[in-house]
Amino acid sequence: MKFILGKKIGMTQVFNEQGKIVPVTLIEAGPCFVIQNRTKEKDNYEAVQIGFEEMKESKTKKPQKGHFKKTNLEKNFRYLREFSAKGGSASGGKDKGLKIGQQIDVSIFIPGEIVSVTGISKGKGFQGVVKRHGFSGFPASHGTKHGLRAPGSIGSAWPQRVFKGKKMAGRMGSDRIAVQGLEIVEVDTDNNLLAIKGAVPGKRGTLLEIVATKEVEAVKQEEKAKEEKELIEKTKPKKEEK
Repeated sequence: MKFILGKKIGMTQVFNEQGKIVPVTLIEAGPCFVIQNRTKEKDNYEAVQIGFEEMKESKTKKPQKGHFKKTNLEKNFRYLREFSAKGGSASGGKDKGLKIGQQIDVSIFIPGEIVSVTGISKGKGFQGVVKRHGFSGFPASHGTKHGLRAPGSIGSAWPQRVFKGKKMAGRMGSDRIAVQGLEIVEVDTDNNLLAIKGAVPGKRGTLLEIVATKEVEAVKQEEKAKEEKELIEKTKPKKEEK
């Protein structure tokens, strides 16, 4: 399994081989370093802990300093995240364990790979039911005065209570969102940048977890199978109308 941490820079657009505009999100990904290996014998699960974005020692808390000291990197990191180690190493190799202190950068990814991107979505504050849940609201005529964006009835006379999970006004956004099936368009190893097709959660500067879910070869095979299926459908003889 390939994985890395990064920060959202913003959106732009690039031209593909066919000359069409493709909207992409630029992500500053890595370099990350392996901080700890979780093992089944010691921790009862297998995972790799990686650190991202160096931090001043004066701003690092004492327990964290001791944790980072074990890596012999002489570096402190702002963000720590764990990724499952079941799928193999982050470098895409057969070896399951990554060495403590090993660097992970964008060079492990290849254009065309499919990834999953997870982050905290933008916070919208306290919002009404129309914006938060997509309610249609009341008609803007026939005597409606102040209830255009009101939720309407929230319950009946019996059982004399509001059921749990009832869609009502409240805080919107700031949720952990995972967007799957995104394609890597370009990889810039010199500037540690990934260009990913489409939008990803969060504002500029949001921390993102990027995990490869499908290799390039698998994507090509799926596209080939799809093209063959379309070709078969086109060559099928049409039924004559009576």
